[in-house]
Amino acid sequence: MSRAAIRYAKAVLSLATEQNSAEAVNNDMKLVTETISASDDLNHMIQNPVVRSSDKKAVLTKVFKNANDATYKLIDTLIENNRLAILNDVAVSYNNLYDQLRGSQIAKVTTAVPLTAELKTMVSAKVKELTGKDAELENIIDESIIGGFILRVGDIQYNASIANKLDKLKREFTLN
Repeated sequence: MSRAAIRYAKAVLSLATEQNSAEAVNNDMKLVTETISASDDLNHMIQNPVVRSSDKKAVLTKVFKNANDATYKLIDTLIENNRLAILNDVAVSYNNLYDQLRGSQIAKVTTAVPLTAELKTMVSAKVKELTGKDAELENIIDESIIGGFILRVGDIQYNASIANKLDKLKREFTLN
């Protein structure tokens, strides 16, 4: 993440907080990241220096027609400063800053199968134990871990996967 993206995100968060619209802008920023990652055409258009700024603005205004005023001001500012290419990074930074402000966090949980309600409860309890905070769970499915789960919250990782346990056993047997 570039320092410029973080600075823009902080400025937008400050403006949105003053206008009591920080949550609405957070939802806009989530929509921005989802839309840009889902559409290669939109991403290429934003990144392309040959496309005129007025055309980029027109497209983004139509794509995000229900966005908050602070979101439109961000897009205008990025266009004016020839920094529209970092729009996605600014949106991601904003979401992270907003979560920090609220005291919440996102926990990435890798499992071999989709999380069940029981496993969600267990993982949420582990997150609370490790960090002292609640977290929104994001489930990533990776069959190579065989079973169990790998939990990643910020810079903390907790590996309770079967593949990890088998790997530890393998290392113990080869050392002896």
